[in-house]
Amino acid sequence: MMVCEYKPGLEGIPAAQSSISYVDGQKGILEYRGIRIEELAEKSTFLETAYLLIWGELPNKEELEAFEHEVRYHRRIKYRIRDMMKCFPESGHPMDALQASAAALGLFYSLRDLHNPAYIRDSVVRLIATIPTMVAAFQLMRKGNDPIRPRDDLDYSSNFLYMLDEREPDPLMARIFDICLILQVEHTMNASTFSARVTASTLTDPYAVVASAVGTLGGPLHGGANEEVIQMLEKIGSVENVRPYIEHCLETKSKIMGFGHRVYKVKDPRATILQGLAEQLFEKFGHDKFYDIAQEMERVVEEKLSSKGIYPNIDFYSGLVYRKMGIPTDLFTPIFAIARVAGWLAHWKEQLAENRIFRPTQVYNGHHEVTYTPIDKR
Repeated sequence: MMVCEYKPGLEGIPAAQSSISYVDGQKGILEYRGIRIEELAEKSTFLETAYLLIWGELPNKEELEAFEHEVRYHRRIKYRIRDMMKCFPESGHPMDALQASAAALGLFYSLRDLHNPAYIRDSVVRLIATIPTMVAAFQLMRKGNDPIRPRDDLDYSSNFLYMLDEREPDPLMARIFDICLILQVEHTMNASTFSARVTASTLTDPYAVVASAVGTLGGPLHGGANEEVIQMLEKIGSVENVRPYIEHCLETKSKIMGFGHRVYKVKDPRATILQGLAEQLFEKFGHDKFYDIAQEMERVVEEKLSSKGIYPNIDFYSGLVYRKMGIPTDLFTPIFAIARVAGWLAHWKEQLAENRIFRPTQVYNGHHEVTYTPIDKR
């Protein structure tokens, strides 16, 4: 009989070989295809980074322009998708709406020609192009308003921000939003990426792959944490309340949202970049008192927990950036999905190259030889 070592959450167990991204949690290093995240955040754009992840190398000028053109002219969604979304309850969470909408795309593009490079490219373009449109559309429709049509003259990030309120965003705000997407696009074998690869291994369509990953990302222990960070800051209310709040969390062994990571034992490099972006926004558009609370929290947590390798993660500062942009809190995680869809598709494409369906084993801890009891004797 084979004896397996049980690892809760599959911690530390390799589930795939991948050349897409790399993390060194001890040194705080994150690379996409070998390029440091700091360099991409400074010099790249989201669509260029998405191309890098999915096709394995930086595009030349012609390749990038062609990709941007394709994405730009596939932003619109079919009217039946819009009609379906109008039937969603206004109180529903945008992540649930996004999961349903992403899955519904598969009804309209159901061909599973997984060996055809044209099908793969079309699917990549369609998902990257339409996911932001669906997020923005649901945001307006749940308020009783018609969705705003995408604008072909705007770049990827500017267009999404425009679709939220029909106002062209400030160029600095659009650039910072684009960097946020770069920071969130990929992060090795996290829960939603693993979900995407498991689904992809069955050779289903990419819309089901993305829908399954969206559902996984929606949990508070994954993408949903950035929403809870803002709720936590609102609850704390002032800098003076920070230390008592953290001490209470430590006494009751409660989770401090936005701190700690399964991989990083130093400050998440994405959090460092986001903190700088937040400061740029505050300098131009006005200060946010929640940032003072956040800074004090970082100081106190470092004092109390740095010996355990607990530092801010990406969720701690991303919510402050989006809040300053006027984005509703429950859209933070759907925006995470807008970015991460490119990472999921990179893993989908990589999984198809050497596919083997996932079939892990289990450690059985139940009974044996149990006698069936008739219903009248139970």
